[in-house]
Amino acid sequence: MFLKFVYPLVRYFTPLNVFQYLTFRTAYAMLTTLLLCFLFGPRIIEALRRLKVGQSVRDDGPRTHLSKGGTPTMGGLMIILSITLAMLLWQDLGNFKLWLTLGSFLAFALIGYADDYLKVTRHNSDGLPGWVKFSAQIIIALGIALILYHSGEDGITSLYIPFFKNPVVDLGSLWIPFAVLLLVGESNAVNLTDGLDGLAAGLLIWVFLTLGALSYLSGRADWSSYLGMPYIAGAGELTVFCFAAVGACVGFLWFNAHPADVFMGDVGSLSLGGVIAVISLIIKKEILILIIGGVFVLEAASVILQVAYYKLKKKRLFKMAPIHHHFELSGWVETKVVIRFWILGAFFAIIALSTLKIQ
Repeated sequence: MFLKFVYPLVRYFTPLNVFQYLTFRTAYAMLTTLLLCFLFGPRIIEALRRLKVGQSVRDDGPRTHLSKGGTPTMGGLMIILSITLAMLLWQDLGNFKLWLTLGSFLAFALIGYADDYLKVTRHNSDGLPGWVKFSAQIIIALGIALILYHSGEDGITSLYIPFFKNPVVDLGSLWIPFAVLLLVGESNAVNLTDGLDGLAAGLLIWVFLTLGALSYLSGRADWSSYLGMPYIAGAGELTVFCFAAVGACVGFLWFNAHPADVFMGDVGSLSLGGVIAVISLIIKKEILILIIGGVFVLEAASVILQVAYYKLKKKRLFKMAPIHHHFELSGWVETKVVIRFWILGAFFAIIALSTLKIQ
C-alpha cells in the first residue's frame, strides 16, 4: 500500500528508487515487525492479562510447569498483526503468491484463535474438539492445494527430492492429497513443539531465514539456473514475508524467553506452521522443508511413536511426548532443552542449504 504511493514519485525524486529493491524492502519489513512487537508487545500482554487470557497447564505435564498457569496466552496475535501490517507496507500487493501466503496464514490463525478462545473461557486445556479442529485444517489445506493446483504454474505437481537436480516424479492429481498432508502435518508439528519458553519461536527463526534465502534464489532466474533449482516467477517476493516473520519471531521471543511473560498459543503456532508449508509448496521445497524443520518433524514423530508403541506394548516409549518433555523429565532444565533444540534447528537449516550444491 505504501509502495503504491512511493513508486510514482521516483521520477521526481530518484533516491526513492531504493524502495523498488527487494533486498531493501525485505530488511525494512523485518525491522518493521521487530519494532512493532517491541512497541506494542507490552500493551498486548497487558490487555491479555486484563482479559484473564491465561494459560491452562496440563495435569499430566512436568511439575515444573505448574508455575506457568495463568501466564497470558494468544501472544501469537502480536506476530500475526505485525506481519500483516508489514506486508501491507512493504510487499508488492499485485503478487498472487503473496496473497495466497498471507490468506493461508490468517486462515490457520483463525482456527488457532478459536481453539485458544475456548481454552481460556473454559479455564482448561480443552479447546476445539479434535475432529472439528482437524476438519477445519483439512478444509483450509484442501482449498490452498486446489488453488495452487489450478494456478497454471509450470511444474506445480512435480516433486523435487534433495540432492537431485531434476524432479523425481510428477504426482499429477495425487499432488493435492500430498499437499494437504504436508499443510496439516506441518501446522500441527509446530503446534506440538510450542511447549517450552522460547522453543517454537527460536526454531521458527531458523526456518524462516532458510525459506527466505530459498525464496530469493527461486525468484532469480540467474541464481536458480546456476544452482540447478526450479525458477519460480514472483517467488522472490516471499522473501519479504519470510524475513518479516523472522523479525516478528525475534520480537515475540523478547517476551517469550524464559521465564515467559506470554505464550504463543495455537493462534501463533498453527498459523506459522501452516504458512511455512505453504511457502515450501510454492517454491517446490516440499520435501526439503522436512529437513529445514527437522526438529518439528522429530517432535511430531515422537508423539506418533509414543501412541503407536503404547497401543502395541501398553507402555510408554518416552517418559512423555512430545520429546522435549522427555528430556525435561530426564533431568534437563528447561533452558538447556530449548537451547540445545535451537542448536539442532540451526544444524538442520545448514544441512538443508548445503543440498543446493550437492545435486
